[in-house]
Amino acid sequence: MRGLLVVNPRATTTSPRVVDVIVHAFSAELDLDVTVTTHRGHGQLLGERARAAQVDVVVTLGGDGVVNEVTNGLLAEGPGPDVPMLATVPGGSANVFARSLGLPNDPVEATGLLLESLRNGSSRTIGLGRADERWFLANAGLGIDAEIIAAMERHRAAGHAATPLRYVTTTLHAYFRQTDRKHPALTLTRFGPGAPETIDHAFLAFVQNSAPWTYLGNLPINPCPDASFDTGLDVFALRRLRIPTALVAATRLLRGGGTWDARGALVTWHDQAAFRVTASRPVSFQIDGEGVGDVTEVAFTSIPEALRVVC
Repeated sequence: MRGLLVVNPRATTTSPRVVDVIVHAFSAELDLDVTVTTHRGHGQLLGERARAAQVDVVVTLGGDGVVNEVTNGLLAEGPGPDVPMLATVPGGSANVFARSLGLPNDPVEATGLLLESLRNGSSRTIGLGRADERWFLANAGLGIDAEIIAAMERHRAAGHAATPLRYVTTTLHAYFRQTDRKHPALTLTRFGPGAPETIDHAFLAFVQNSAPWTYLGNLPINPCPDASFDTGLDVFALRRLRIPTALVAATRLLRGGGTWDARGALVTWHDQAAFRVTASRPVSFQIDGEGVGDVTEVAFTSIPEALRVVC
């Protein structure tokens, strides 16, 4: 079986020693090539080449960003029987996708499980989301979460580690000092058998293809706990950002759902095939934990059975 290991050397928990152990482990089972990413977007190019070369399995070592890039390369021409399987070794700060598949967060332990699955032929085919023309595996978001991610990327570029404490302090700074809590910009529209349904005057929108949405260390953050790789997309939107509403929303995020609606301020949609988010002004946008700049409109689509993964 031919394999390609794509390593992001800049990922939070990736070290030369860990890479060496994992390379040796997979080399014992696969006819393995190893490539280290050198710039943003490199993973997508490697995914495209792996499909063209008819590689059997692509293994990623890094965070959700490199997994997203490789997946977008593998699926650049759309799903199909010639798409290599994807195996994900967690090496980032959150590793949302790998942990949502039930993999251990320790990269060596995850490698052992993945190798056992490869020997046993264990895999599953999962649904993915699309944001316009870009695929995503775990989540996407418009508003304050994307602002936080952009700020964290600036911290990391300055040499600061992406720790849970830094996420908390960055979140508080974004809420109290950065984000606009007075002028909601987002409108969500979903299409069904009847007239379109519109939710307007929203400050933020989280889109989940799996649960949880993310992790704060080992603590799952889960606004839509019913989200699944086997259903459509789930959405969590917030229509007020005053402190009482934010506290209610934070409780839901930490407890994983609940019955609080804060008088209509919280909106959730489950198992959505397609919907659109528009913004009255440019807002921050993130996909799988990576900032992708400002947008004014995004079309979301759920694509079932898009990718086969080792798990």
